[in-house]
Amino acid sequence: MMLYQSMKMAFKSILSSKIRAFLTMLGIIIGVSSVIALVSVGQGTTSQITESLSSLGTNQLTVNIMGRGATTSLTFEEALALGDIEGVENVSPVISGNVTAKHGTENVSVSVEGIIPAYEDVQDFHVQSGRFLLDIDTEYRQKVALIGTDTAEDLFGTDSPVGEKVQLNGTSFKIVGLLESKGSTSGGSSDEKILIPISTAERFLQSKGVRSITITTTSNDNVEDVKTKLESALDAKFSGAENSYSVFDSQEMLETVNETSNTLSLALGGIAGISLFVGGIGIMNIMIVSVNERTREIGIRKAIGAKKKNILMQFMIESVVLSGVGGLIGVGLGLGASWAVGNYTTMNVATSWNMVLISFSFSLIIGVVFGMIPANKAARMRPIYALRNE
Repeated sequence: MMLYQSMKMAFKSILSSKIRAFLTMLGIIIGVSSVIALVSVGQGTTSQITESLSSLGTNQLTVNIMGRGATTSLTFEEALALGDIEGVENVSPVISGNVTAKHGTENVSVSVEGIIPAYEDVQDFHVQSGRFLLDIDTEYRQKVALIGTDTAEDLFGTDSPVGEKVQLNGTSFKIVGLLESKGSTSGGSSDEKILIPISTAERFLQSKGVRSITITTTSNDNVEDVKTKLESALDAKFSGAENSYSVFDSQEMLETVNETSNTLSLALGGIAGISLFVGGIGIMNIMIVSVNERTREIGIRKAIGAKKKNILMQFMIESVVLSGVGGLIGVGLGLGASWAVGNYTTMNVATSWNMVLISFSFSLIIGVVFGMIPANKAARMRPIYALRNE
């Protein structure tokens, strides 16, 4: 019965000053909604990058050549020779550059990659219409191309580009295939590119040698073994020179991305959590003011028999209600903001229900902790002093 009476009086006190109650809750609302929205965006970005890397498999190695002295790359033949290493399944060397693509009156700046047919399996990148590049295209340096969906739309609109001609820096290429849509990755959009035979790219882009190679192993278990053998072969090529090359395995990159993203999410959550702490201070401040304003009420209640625990309970309930309602509103705003970001922007959002629960629980804890001081002050007040001060 006493609990019900304390709750009734607490709610009556809060409803009597609605604007002040809302302003008191504002810090909690901002803190909770910020934590949920920022962590959701951070986890969504992590999920997107993780899915992108995982789709390529964990048996993949990426070699980047920086070179040593006058030797700044591998020849096409040397790159293909890496496929002879025991445990290697496929090798996909790439030569890249940027060109201006033109069709009719339309022109765009686009990334061009010189590839071999193995690129299709290694990168899991297929055509939705037409055909992929063939060995004969590489052998005879054919001027044929595969075009990304976004670039095709920019140049050809809704018409099928297969069989059409496109001018790359003034040189005519025949489009033999339209690539499937892959979306954006950490390295940029996969739909805004054109792929041509690597032998053609060497001359067309005036790029001597290969600086980027993707290698797949026969299984996930021998990645480290193949990586060691690969490093030995490259050490022999560059005489053990430091920083002449780098070899990354997809599992290592995946772990690095996850660690970085988790750290970022934690940092974002921590920054937003400061708002919760500030909101708690706001609740304590308002509750102290409320105690000072209601000294006569406290004195009368104690004079007619109210116990210390009754006064303590009333003010603690007020504090917890303020922080709890603020937390609920913050959860609603945070989920709404996450939904809006996911639906109206290109960013991926993954709602963390654990973080929603933690944020709301933390808001309740703040109500208890920061309400304790003013509640104790009210409970310890002597009736005679309370009535005299009034």
